[in-house]
Amino acid sequence: MVFDYLDAGADDEISLRRGKDAYSELEMHFHILSGLKPPLDLSTKIFGQDVKLPFFGCPTAGNRMFHWEGETAAARAAAHHGTLYGLSSLATTGITEIGKLCSGPKVFQLYVWKDRELVREVLARAKEGGFHAMALTVDFTWYGNRERDIRNDFSIPPKYSLNQMIEAVKKPAWTYDFLSHEPYTYACINTEVPADSLAAFVNSQIAPEFDWKDAEWLLGEWNNASAVKGVCRPDDAIKAVETGFTTMWVSNHGARQLETSPATIDVLPSIREAVGPNVEIIMDGGVQRGTDICKALALGADSVGVGKPYLYGLAAGGTEGVIKAYDILKVELDRAMGLLGTGTVDDLKKRGPGLIKRRHSSARDYPDRYAYERGYGGGVI
Repeated sequence: MVFDYLDAGADDEISLRRGKDAYSELEMHFHILSGLKPPLDLSTKIFGQDVKLPFFGCPTAGNRMFHWEGETAAARAAAHHGTLYGLSSLATTGITEIGKLCSGPKVFQLYVWKDRELVREVLARAKEGGFHAMALTVDFTWYGNRERDIRNDFSIPPKYSLNQMIEAVKKPAWTYDFLSHEPYTYACINTEVPADSLAAFVNSQIAPEFDWKDAEWLLGEWNNASAVKGVCRPDDAIKAVETGFTTMWVSNHGARQLETSPATIDVLPSIREAVGPNVEIIMDGGVQRGTDICKALALGADSVGVGKPYLYGLAAGGTEGVIKAYDILKVELDRAMGLLGTGTVDDLKKRGPGLIKRRHSSARDYPDRYAYERGYGGGVI
């Protein structure tokens, strides 16, 4: 149940697969004899804050369902690697606790709640907790159709159905972790509300009617670095800049919302072109490797958010698991940049468009190569 919640996408998971596959269609046309010596300089800025890595863990809901350390593990790993930490509105650890634990750069992710007093209260606590930026998530105005969750009768905490109990017996480490710690709540929203059903809670609290005027009101309440998270169209990116957002966050919510939404790496270049070189862009979606991060930086992102990789690490080993996941991505990114011939993140972004090219189709892409070679039709898959 918990693995499928983490791993799944919406509906038939077409966007989920395309989001990963899109990176494989991009080739890295490397320079040789660049004279670079490892380790390379991976430092950059995110929301105007100095960081040692150009990637970070995206704000994700309910981290304590994966491991009892939850968001504190992810915050410690971010501090360990000197990168940005992102806290979700649906976190199971409070803003104040994270603020005390993590003194580095932090972004608070906000959903479009109906209760404006709740929004004001949450933003005030985020400011007090030392959060440097706010990210308004705009691709979550309806809850996505995640069919694996429906089949599993997913809930937080579990409903103790026969199937769930059988699965829990098969995963004794997770079950012990769950049973040996206190039940968790949506700590950033209301600590009195048990996290008993994510979908029901969101559907009761979210405000689909939230629009650009409401976004202007929100920016007035925050009055600091801000991102609009969920951009996939150039015209919306331009509108967001005009509205006052300082950062465009290209995302499709991990392919968990609108089925057949585009792969974020595919729309990234058009959004960079639309907003120009001086507007900060963050991108997430389908990132599984350091080479994926490298491609995103080369095609227009200033930094990259990862989700599943660090959550797999959290589930496997708490703080040490997240640190290890970051270590793997860091080594892969360093290697990819070195082989490309780029020694810094700025150099990669400057020279990137000439280094990353879309793969040409070939006869191997046809379902029936024999028919293709003889001119009998067929199409590129």
